[in-house]
Formats: sequence, structure tokens, C-alpha cells
Amino acid sequence: MYEQLTTPAVIVDLDIVEANLANMASRLAEQGIKHRPHMKTHKSVALARMQIAAGAHGITVAKLSEAEVFAAAGLDNILLAFPLIGKEKLQRFARVHQLVEIMTVVDSMEGAKGLSEVAKETGKPVQVLIEVDGGLHRGGRQPGDELVSFACELRELEGIRIAGILSYFGQIYREKGKEALQSMVKKESELIQRITDELQEVGISLPIISSGSTPTSLLCEDLRGVTEVRAGNYIFNDVTAIKLGLVEEKDCALRVIATVVSVPIPGRASIDAGSKTLTSDRAPGHEEYGIVVGHPSVQIMVLNEEHGMLHFDPASVSFSVGDRIEIIPNHACVIPNLNDSLTAVRGQQVVDTIRVDARGCNY
Repeated sequence: MYEQLTTPAVIVDLDIVEANLANMASRLAEQGIKHRPHMKTHKSVALARMQIAAGAHGITVAKLSEAEVFAAAGLDNILLAFPLIGKEKLQRFARVHQLVEIMTVVDSMEGAKGLSEVAKETGKPVQVLIEVDGGLHRGGRQPGDELVSFACELRELEGIRIAGILSYFGQIYREKGKEALQSMVKKESELIQRITDELQEVGISLPIISSGSTPTSLLCEDLRGVTEVRAGNYIFNDVTAIKLGLVEEKDCALRVIATVVSVPIPGRASIDAGSKTLTSDRAPGHEEYGIVVGHPSVQIMVLNEEHGMLHFDPASVSFSVGDRIEIIPNHACVIPNLNDSLTAVRGQQVVDTIRVDARGCNY
């Protein structure tokens, strides 16, 4: 249980990471789909370079501050998958735009006009992907006439180059079981194909058709009409991926080592990992806050900020103060942003420290 580490400690098993990278690269290569993995999962330059080495042809970032970190580290071919609104962000984007190849997304004329001004000021066209609402309704243009009209207006803006479309079908995380997931991927493919046909009918070519999420990417044999995906969570996996039926515990690379600090009554114990370590995110069909490795009957039922509370049957399980447990979190993507660094391990031996270079870069 890595006795040399102060708990709570976040470990990343590099052997599992490498297997996950190879698995995704192989699946996508078989379907002729490129991969632009999402950096928000780990926010680490070192892990990004591992993904590039495994075949990724670029990276995706969630926020401009992440783009600034990865661009400064020398990574190129960046997709900023978030609309840029406001003068301050446009000025910052202009600096990154001049430093590396970067494109971003638009779903409003307000945002597009700002990017047009960036292009005119820098003398370098801005490549954009039109964001399409995949059904989650968190952003994007609505498929059909609204999207076509917006695209036609957008292509008239000076300095704007339409590089393609981007969509996110996050409602796939509400499904369970391979058949239901496959059905969602097929519906995603059908809508993307319809959107592509409608835009091509008005003379708008789409070199890039970007979709994705880890579930969609892992089921890419059912994905059609897409040129690239943006899977992020696959590098670690978590309880969410397990509950969706996509992976097993052995495929989860990021784990939390915690110490039992109190056993107040039989059947209850507290650990030193709470919501500031494990996050309060839930997984589909899972009321607990993670899986305790090797103890399937032990439940992490309550999280305070610094405490996690275990529920168990004292007739079959016992814990003593000082015991250590290993936890697979519900949502691995949140964990790195809560830490300055992660501990890299191989074969249950600590081998390195992984810096979380873009920690806190949420702006």
C-alpha cells in the first residue's frame, strides 16, 4: 500500500496507462479515425506526450488557460473546445494563435466576430469548428436550417476559416450496457451524417468532423462519418466506465490510497480522503463514492471535505486504525485538478512523479 506515501495519495499505474493508450490507438486505427485526446482528464504535459507518442495527432483542451500551458510546453495542433467570449480572452487567444497551430469552436456570431478581429489583427486566419448541439443542450447550434444558416453567415466573416464541425453526445453516459451504448453511437453517427450532408449541399466542406467521448471512442466500430474523436477519460478509466460496462477494475490506472483514521462503531470507519480528494461526483447506477479495491462489500457512503465514511458488515470485514485502502474514484477526470502532482507506479513500486502542469487552469 505504498507505505512511503503520505495519504491521501493519488497514484497512476503507468503499465495500465500504456495498455489503455495502446488499446485506444489500435481500435481507432482499425476504423481510420484520428485521435485528439482531451487534456482536461490529466492536465499533464508528460502524459500528453505519452499520448502523442502512442499515435494521437493533436490535443484537445477545455479552457484557454490549458491551451496556454500546453503551447508553452511546445505542444502543437491544439483544439480549444470551448467558445471564446470577451476581449480579455480574445487577446490571450491571439498570443497563443501566433505561437502554435490552434483552432477553436464557435456557436454564436458574437464569438465568431471576436475571432474575426483576432485574425485581422494578427494577419493569420483563425480555424474554427462549428459546434453542433448533440442533444445535451449545453451549447452548439441546432441541427437543420438553423445550423446551415449560421454556417453560411460564418463563412462570410473575414479571417474565419471553417475547418469542420464539433459535437458532443454526453447523454451516452446515461445509458448502461453495451447494446444501449452501441445504439447511442449509431444514433450519433446518423445525426452527424445528416448534418454533414446538409452543410455540403450549400458548399461547406468539412475536413474535420470531431465527435467523441470515451464511450463513443471505445465503441468506434459503430461510429460512422467522423474523422476524429476527443476521448479523455480512457487514459485512466474509473467507476463510471466500469458501470457503463466498458472496462474492468484492472483497466483503471488512477487510484487513491487512503488511511483508516477512525473506527467509531462496528461497521463504520473513516478514512482521510473526502470530497477534496475523491470528488462528490456520482457514477451511473452507483450511489457510493468509489470502489474499494479488494473489498467489494465495503461501501464509501458519505464524503465530508476531509473524511470519507465506510459502511461494512463487521461480521465479515474488519478495519483497524492505520489500515490503508486503495480506491478507484467515480470520476477520474476531476482528481488531477485537485493535486499538484500524481505518483507514478509500476508493479506496485513508486517510480516517478507526474506534474499536473495545468492544475487550476479552468479559466
